[in-house]
Amino acid sequence: MQCELLITPCHVHLTGRCGALKMMLADNEQQLKENMVSIEEWMKGDMKGSCLFGQLPKFEDGDLVLYQSNAMLRHLGRKHGAYGKNDCEASLIDMMNDAVEDLRLKYIKLIYQEYETGKEAYCKDLPNHLKPFESVLSKSKSGFLVGDQISFADYNLFDLLLNHKVLCSASLDSFPTLKSYVDKIAARPKIKALLECENFKKLPINGNGKQ
Repeated sequence: MQCELLITPCHVHLTGRCGALKMMLADNEQQLKENMVSIEEWMKGDMKGSCLFGQLPKFEDGDLVLYQSNAMLRHLGRKHGAYGKNDCEASLIDMMNDAVEDLRLKYIKLIYQEYETGKEAYCKDLPNHLKPFESVLSKSKSGFLVGDQISFADYNLFDLLLNHKVLCSASLDSFPTLKSYVDKIAARPKIKALLECENFKKLPINGNGKQ
């Protein structure tokens, strides 16, 4: 079944929060149909009023409609066997994904509020935020965050690490396990094809021109 993503122009021209979702779908050979709502139509208010939280993107998988990006990832994780093999693994995956989101919030704050004044300090402090992920992965026999297979948290972390490599080119230089982790996921055939697609490569990461 084909999944559908309803987006505004500002979403379609960014990787943004949809990056991990697109990578996960591609890796599982799932088609994604993207429908764009024009800014003019969005500003009329009818479409916004029809959205549960007054925002896009909106994700549809059959009769299921979701709005929150992490809810989308969790749904796809359950659907495609990327949410652990038992409740304990699922809880650990939730924990790791929350940690990814903590770092993403710091990254978003920098990009949209403090880029000109805070980038140097952010990059200097970044190793302190990457150390826990390096520690977890260095103990992993599979090379993934939890268990012996990739999870939705891995797609989310991979996407965010790619963003940080653009922000601070040397961000992973002192983290060999994280560097190998990024290389490993980037080499997965379907993800590699997505990353090398011209339409994907030309997308800016953020909506304010930073990256």
